[in-house]
Amino acid sequence: MRALVLALLLLAAPASAEETLTSGLSQDYLQITSTFTGSELTVFGAVENPRAGGTRDIVVVVRGPDTLMTIRRKDHIAGLWINNARAKMWLPSYYFITATRPLRAFADADTLGRYELGLGNLRADTVASDGDAKPYADALVRTQKRAGLYIQTDAGVEMQSATLFRVHVPIPAAVPRGSYNVEVYLFRAGEVTAAQSTPFYVDQAGFERRVFEFAHTSPLTYGLFTVLMAVALGWASTFFFRART
Repeated sequence: MRALVLALLLLAAPASAEETLTSGLSQDYLQITSTFTGSELTVFGAVENPRAGGTRDIVVVVRGPDTLMTIRRKDHIAGLWINNARAKMWLPSYYFITATRPLRAFADADTLGRYELGLGNLRADTVASDGDAKPYADALVRTQKRAGLYIQTDAGVEMQSATLFRVHVPIPAAVPRGSYNVEVYLFRAGEVTAAQSTPFYVDQAGFERRVFEFAHTSPLTYGLFTVLMAVALGWASTFFFRART
């Protein structure tokens, strides 16, 4: 639903509003290697045909590919903590959002919820749940936030001038590979008047890429090779220690 609303806005905004947005990325493809420790993506842009008067706000969102997540609830039963319930749901693997100022300072809850702006407005697509799914979704958001994969900051949009802006987006080492989406929203009087969406790709490179492709194209061969390599390493280590004693 959020994607449909954004698509309609992208088609309608230029024709119905004086102000429009243009934005770009410092890079549109990020390669992950064995030495990758994180990176940074710069989102920059400008407000075209700026309208005089009033206050405008910019919101920048980066969403990673949706992934099926499982979370379990531990209950204290017979003196032991055990996994007693669980839920499975689709959520973005990475989510970053910032704006010119706190979101609730210029937009109401309905508008923020419509575009899923803010960690509290992410809507999970629940596959299975033992009971009410919302506590599980909230727990997943907290888990992703602790892992550095969900980030919400206030006033992270740097205004270079009255119309030019820039945002630095942290890309942690644990980001999953896949297609990301960078969304930029222009707010006027609490309503979205323009928006732009740009894709961004994260992928593995080098030896890690070849291993990944081998594991997914020939899983049986990859499994046998892994077992044989583990046996060979075990035998070699045993022989080495016997030789030293």
